[in-house]
Amino acid sequence: MPRMLDVSDEVRAEIGDVEADRLLAGENAPGGYDCTSCRTPGDSEQERTNTVLFVGDETAVLAFAHATCLPSQVVQVTEEQLQGAARSIAGDNPVQAAPEQAVLGVTSGLILLSGELHPALVVEPTAPIARPGTTGAGDDFLPLLIEQGFMPLPQIDSVPPVLHGWSVLLAMGQLHAILQPGTAGGSPVAWWQAHQALQVADAWRAAANKHQQVLMFAAPVGSIGRQPREDLLRDALDKAAANGKLVAATLPLAGT
Repeated sequence: MPRMLDVSDEVRAEIGDVEADRLLAGENAPGGYDCTSCRTPGDSEQERTNTVLFVGDETAVLAFAHATCLPSQVVQVTEEQLQGAARSIAGDNPVQAAPEQAVLGVTSGLILLSGELHPALVVEPTAPIARPGTTGAGDDFLPLLIEQGFMPLPQIDSVPPVLHGWSVLLAMGQLHAILQPGTAGGSPVAWWQAHQALQVADAWRAAANKHQQVLMFAAPVGSIGRQPREDLLRDALDKAAANGKLVAATLPLAGT
C-alpha cells in the first residue's frame, strides 16, 4: 500500500535525499503511529501524514503527525528535551523515537454561551507538565495556570473572567501566538507560539473580531483529545469540567 506521507524540503535537507526517499517508499515509514502533536493514533496508509524532525545539539528525532495537526517541518529543541525519547517509530532508523517533551496542542473552535457563539482556543499538552526545577511524574499544568490567573471551571455556562496582560495574537486571519505578560513589566512574551501560523475558520475569525476577545480553555494531557467536530469538542470540554480538569480565562484579541 502506498503511504500518504509528506517529507518537506526542510526535513529532506536535514535527513538527506536517500533517507527521505526511503521514507516515501515506505521502507522506514510506520504504518500506524502516535501523532507527535495530539498523541492519538494515525495510519500513514490511510490518512495524510507529515514528518516532523526534532533537532537537538547532537541528535535528531524523527516523528510523525497527522497532516491536520502539524506541517512537515524541522523543530529546533535543546538536547535535554530530546533525552528520554524512547518510543521506536521505524525499526533501526537512526532517528527513530518520538520526543517525550510536552508540546502544547492548540485547537480552535466556536463555543455557544447564552445563545451566542464565542471564539475559543483549547490547549492540551502532549505529556504531563512538571513544575520547573522539579522531577517526577506529577502533572502541574493546571496549578501553574491557576497561579497565572486562570480559573477552575466546574461547568461551562458563562464567559470566563478576562485575564489582563495575556492576549491572543491573530494576524492576516491566522493564529500566531498566545502571549503572556513579560517579566518586570516588560513587553509580552509568547507563552505558546505556532511553528507555522495556523489558519482559522472565517466564522471563528469573525467572532473574534466581533468580541475582540478569545476564550481559552486548558486541560491536562488525555482530557480532551483530537475531536473532529465542534460538538464533540464541546462534549469533551464539558466532561473535563465536570471532572475538575479544566481551567479557563478570556484573553483580549491582539491583531485581526
